[in-house]
Amino acid sequence: MIEKIILDALERATEITGCMEIPMDPPPYFFLIEKTGGGARNSQQRTATVAVQSYAPTLLEAAQLNDEIVGVMRELQFTEDSIITCELNSDYNFTDQNTKRYRYQAVFNLVYFD
Repeated sequence: MIEKIILDALERATEITGCMEIPMDPPPYFFLIEKTGGGARNSQQRTATVAVQSYAPTLLEAAQLNDEIVGVMRELQFTEDSIITCELNSDYNFTDQNTKRYRYQAVFNLVYFD
């Protein structure tokens, strides 16, 4: 599962808690991974669009965590055997207006082996 590969790689590199859903009692710093789309190129290669949301107590810290995550994600094709390419699609301020929690979101396009 590509989400688990990304989750483990980001937690190792950032030492920040990662999750696939918002925890009941979220820590001040964490990131959330969501696969928003995907497909198959052939019988072995798959594609995925993955969003990573970076949460922090301030907007600056959310932006800094986002930058750190973008850097780690760009290196995944070199550090994870199953990932062929990982390209940044976009990243932006994505502050949650309902909860007033600061967050940034980075969206990536990946090609990987299943």
